[in-house]
Amino acid sequence: MDELIGVTEAARIPQQRGEQLREAAAWYAQERHWDVFPGTWLEAAGGTERCSCGDVGCAAPGAHPAGPDWAGLATGSAAAARRMWSRQPGASVLLPAGRTFDALDVPEPAGFLALARMERMGLATGPVTRTPDRRMLFLALPGTAAEAPALVRQLGWDSAAIGLVGRGEGHYVAAPPTRVAGRGAVQWARRPSRADLWLPDADQLISPLAYACAREAADARTRLS
Repeated sequence: MDELIGVTEAARIPQQRGEQLREAAAWYAQERHWDVFPGTWLEAAGGTERCSCGDVGCAAPGAHPAGPDWAGLATGSAAAARRMWSRQPGASVLLPAGRTFDALDVPEPAGFLALARMERMGLATGPVTRTPDRRMLFLALPGTAAEAPALVRQLGWDSAAIGLVGRGEGHYVAAPPTRVAGRGAVQWARRPSRADLWLPDADQLISPLAYACAREAADARTRLS
């Protein structure tokens, strides 16, 4: 009997995970007006998990678009999102950037430093995600990714050199509770709330993020020397 219960519980976990992904996708569409689309998913294979794309060397197993037409699949309808994830319950929840938001992608230590600095300064942050590969993505108004390199240069740094990456049109963001096989789940460092329905713009985010990224890059060089 105990073994049967264990098997039943194990079978229930993927179902619960699928429900969480489906409802998260619907919530993003309905409450945040973010377009969503289903990506790849995780499949059990010999006691481990692999990406549904079939590539054994997949860089983001279970957390990337399933095909090149992903931008056309995105929907802003909660009902459509529920239908999509009902067809493939385990699919990752992906959000196309460049539509209702852009993202500024920074190393996790720099992201936490920037958040602390922004809180002290009383600056709005907007939603922020944490990825399993120790990056943080700050959601901002569309256009921020294109403006970022020039604004960082005005502050005396190079965005690529300090690890600050803009993600706008043509990019996507993996949203919680999407999981990456062997690494963990995408999480919210700052959850979306009614207080941040209006996202910050580039001018609000670039200075604290660039400062934090430059400091982290300098610290990393010191550790290596």
